[in-house]
Amino acid sequence: MKKLTSIALTVSLATAAISAQASEAMSGPKVGFIAQGNIGEVVMNPYDIAPLTAVIRNGGYTLEDATVRIVPKKDGQEIKYNVSKRQLLTHGGIPVFGLYPDYVNTVEVTYTRNDNGKKEKFSESYTMYAPAVFQATNGIPSLKSSMFKTKVNKADPAFGDRLYLVNNLMQNYAKASRIVWNNPNGGALQWNFYPQNAIIDTKGEVRWYMHVEPIYDVEDPYRSGVMMGFQQDQDGNITWGYGQRYAKYDLLGREIYNRRLPSAYADFSHSFDNAQNGHAFLRVSSADYRRPDGKRVHTVRDVILELDEQGQVFDEWKLWESLDPWRDVVLKTMDQGAVCLNIDASKSGQTLSAEDLAKMDESDQFGDITGAGPGRNWAHVNSVDYDPTDDSIIISSRHQSAIVKIGRDKKVKWILATPTGWNKDLLGKVLTPVDSKGKKIKCENNQCEGGFDWAWTQHTAFRIDEKSNKDVIYITAFDNGDGRHLEQPAIPSMKYSRAVVFKIDQKKMTVQQIWEYGKERGNEWYSPVTSLTKYYKDKDSVFVYSATAGMGAKFTNAVAPNPFIEEFKWGAKEPSVEIQLLDTMGYQAMPISVEKAFNTK
Repeated sequence: MKKLTSIALTVSLATAAISAQASEAMSGPKVGFIAQGNIGEVVMNPYDIAPLTAVIRNGGYTLEDATVRIVPKKDGQEIKYNVSKRQLLTHGGIPVFGLYPDYVNTVEVTYTRNDNGKKEKFSESYTMYAPAVFQATNGIPSLKSSMFKTKVNKADPAFGDRLYLVNNLMQNYAKASRIVWNNPNGGALQWNFYPQNAIIDTKGEVRWYMHVEPIYDVEDPYRSGVMMGFQQDQDGNITWGYGQRYAKYDLLGREIYNRRLPSAYADFSHSFDNAQNGHAFLRVSSADYRRPDGKRVHTVRDVILELDEQGQVFDEWKLWESLDPWRDVVLKTMDQGAVCLNIDASKSGQTLSAEDLAKMDESDQFGDITGAGPGRNWAHVNSVDYDPTDDSIIISSRHQSAIVKIGRDKKVKWILATPTGWNKDLLGKVLTPVDSKGKKIKCENNQCEGGFDWAWTQHTAFRIDEKSNKDVIYITAFDNGDGRHLEQPAIPSMKYSRAVVFKIDQKKMTVQQIWEYGKERGNEWYSPVTSLTKYYKDKDSVFVYSATAGMGAKFTNAVAPNPFIEEFKWGAKEPSVEIQLLDTMGYQAMPISVEKAFNTK
């Protein structure tokens, strides 16, 4: 009995010692079991979806004037940023962003600690191991890891602080194709690629990625879908949509909102614009539309939805009411092997005939198929951008090879496209190409002299707000180039893509091409689908993502594209940055500001 009592006493004393040690580490400034510095403990991946982030908890103190520096690897890129009072309060401590995966990181922080009115400044160094990147994979033999690889071809020191968010897609993910709408007919739910979202630095290193599982279920129709339309707002937070949802999170993964689409709408993809009027413009579809012939359909990629700050519907643009859904000149010239997401290598080089389109009406074929009329993929709008000067929207319609401005009254203001195939009312809205002196350029057979070209099956059409006014606007676009000049070339390798900037005089109804890049790169740089071109004020630059370069007509389940990230000084003929991503299906990419994210006032 005495022996048992002695053992019990020993255990009790040991437990008490451990408890005291833990208590001291939790409450005090000493380096110990949990705390490393003079405030609280480190919480890795604090919101579950951003494993390369952390929060150094405030330890019950009030913190001010904080800065964070992620010590770079040898020859690596430094990440350093200030942290505002708002962010310190929001996260209950110091937010840490940009850790290297599968690496013991050194994080330097400075801050002022307010201890009941007594202020003291600290400079400390923390050690944090961040785990290796883990994402679901599709098992194809070409994969060597769950994240894409990178090859840095060029990185001008003037852009050495750049971070790029990459929004890619995991192709042919088997679980992602089990669901499809069937009432009403059609819809785009079957295109459900698995997300691959990361932020890389100019050394090609991953410094952030999204672990999607807590907010995404590929087999749940209301929690899955292709993650697209990423944008960093003025408040530094990230918005995007996926399937039947649209969401806003900060860079640490804290949810601001994650909402279902209003019930009359479905199938978000491609574009989410946080507009200057405080509203969100989403590219969606109508979940139930009765056509003039009485047939009820689920439309495809042809509705723009405007939501207010509370998520209520403010307005909508049913594009078949503004444009001509039966214009088929582009539909009949596109390569059916790569009609955006529905990629089918067996149809490479094939096009649709007038007879093919007619059969769709005769047999009531509806859904996410290339075809004319509501209920089919006749428009394929892949971007929307709000113009606050006249309360209008600018859209990019891939399947019309047209960039179009439409007013609040739903009437077309202008069309940037070849004049071929438009009805009488819309033909009068087509812009006239001019040279640098304003002289009309000769155009015939869908081609123009002087180097001018329209954008063909393009992606993105963004207004450059900083260089535009109410009369003259600048537009960036990624001219994918499939069906260029309304034909397929004799040899597939003749295809090319371009990043392009247009200048539009809205009063004179003219358009001038002022910059292009990509034609000289030829088929290697050709992206048949996806991609982006956008202007960034902070460096007076044009950012370009040729997101499916190398895919061409040779796309198979075992071979992925090799996208190019490029950033150009305004007007430059060669990029200041070029990073190639290897073996990955790209959608879009963009620069991300860490200072904007964590130093919001």
